[in-house]
Amino acid sequence: MTPRVLVSDKLSETAVQIFRDRGVAVDYKPDLGKDKDALLAAIPGYDGLAIRSATKVTPKIVAAASRLKVIGRAGIGVDNVDIPAATARGIVVMNTPFGNAITTAEHAISMLMALARQIPEANASTHAGKWEKNRFMGVEVFNKTLGVIGCGNIGSIVADRGLGLKMKVIAYDPFLSAERAVAIGVEKVELDDIFRRSDFITLHTPLTEKTRNIIDAAALAKCRKGVRIINCARGGLVVEDALYEALKSGQVAGAALDVFEVEPATSHKLFGLDNVVVTPHLGASTGEAQENVALQVAEQMSDYLLHGAVSNALNMPSISADEAPRLTPFIALAEKLGSFAGQLTDQPISGIVVEYAGEVGEMNTRALTSAALAGALQPMLGTVNMVSAPVVAKERGIRVDEVRQSQRGAYENYIRFTVKTKGMERSVAGAVFSDGKARIIQIKGIDLEAEFGRHMLYVTNLDQPGFIGAIGTLLGNAGVNIATFNLGRRAQGEEAICLVQLDEPVPPAVLEAVRKLTQVKQAKPLAF
Repeated sequence: MTPRVLVSDKLSETAVQIFRDRGVAVDYKPDLGKDKDALLAAIPGYDGLAIRSATKVTPKIVAAASRLKVIGRAGIGVDNVDIPAATARGIVVMNTPFGNAITTAEHAISMLMALARQIPEANASTHAGKWEKNRFMGVEVFNKTLGVIGCGNIGSIVADRGLGLKMKVIAYDPFLSAERAVAIGVEKVELDDIFRRSDFITLHTPLTEKTRNIIDAAALAKCRKGVRIINCARGGLVVEDALYEALKSGQVAGAALDVFEVEPATSHKLFGLDNVVVTPHLGASTGEAQENVALQVAEQMSDYLLHGAVSNALNMPSISADEAPRLTPFIALAEKLGSFAGQLTDQPISGIVVEYAGEVGEMNTRALTSAALAGALQPMLGTVNMVSAPVVAKERGIRVDEVRQSQRGAYENYIRFTVKTKGMERSVAGAVFSDGKARIIQIKGIDLEAEFGRHMLYVTNLDQPGFIGAIGTLLGNAGVNIATFNLGRRAQGEEAICLVQLDEPVPPAVLEAVRKLTQVKQAKPLAF
């Protein structure tokens, strides 16, 4: 079925056309995002939702989105999307972090320069017919220290522009490696160093529970007297009341703000202060940036809906368009291995280990592990997929480990999935063969080779004469046709495994009869 996308905020016609050109049905309703009731009524009919900032994707909207697979935000901020709710429903949430990076960085530098030279106030004064040359005494940025909080896509561009202005740039970012800091020409420091050493501080970090109020009264007190603060990232990073007091006292010489804790900000105690420059969230507001993020979100959503490629997702591992076709059979194998173990597990799972060997170990194993987790959790929890499975596992206290090894035996690729409970440990391994088909190659350390089938019967038994004939007779007498029959054993007369692929589900009465065979220790139906 052709995937269908709803565009509920304004995107360019070029972006909308990308959906159509790629073979995705699209409904362009740019004002729908402002009408919560209308959006709630419409959303059940769509596989994708493309938005900007006007549409609010609440838990109520997510709950009504029975078909929704992906939400694409044309822009970097996703404050208007309830990501935990979307993740719990298995909906991928994407943003477009690169399309407006340069534009936002340039706005931050513009705000810095405007603040340093008091350009807005001087402009207003001159327009009013005044010539107050002595009133507006600015400061040079040359040789000043620029403190960058958050040195990712946008922050690193700001740092580069600051270096171009011959500023000394220091950066705080827990994810900034020492090697990356050297490569971009900044000094990596701790947060207190930013406050203590900076003449200008600029913020370029997302708003999270760890970054909320990162600049509060205590932080401002640590700063050099006369520091200047620039925030073109997110409202809520700076405690606005504390900033107001610091501006009034002179501890902070000036502030340039493009974002506020509550938006739209049509009135604010900071408005009217001579040493404050404000703009109405214009960081990404250039024609180039708006077009770039619109095109990017259309391409990303189309690639996901049509090919399974995942780019810039905030709640699942990315899968590039190039690697998606190569990963597809391994994702299917990983999910089925997880499902195999999950269907045989009756006790709460405490731990999962996924081992990769050979060429598959060089692939995107995060995506493969997510697929395996989804397979394992679905038998017990129902609607779990690659998006929600890692979160569900974490919430339930399930420890998940990945292990990578060199090539395992004769197999060019090898995945083994092990599930642990309080009372037992079970493992199943598989491989993708040269014909592209996934096969089980080992169960509980016993070698055998079997394809996955829609209906299967798993039996552990003692390796004794007469077993094969007995189980075959039971199935045959019940009219259940055997598609394939695969056996493995530890040694003659010891524990053995029988894996039977059937053309239909095994009837409960037949299953009970199989369980009563003298050689049988366990018998369970499986479905894939």
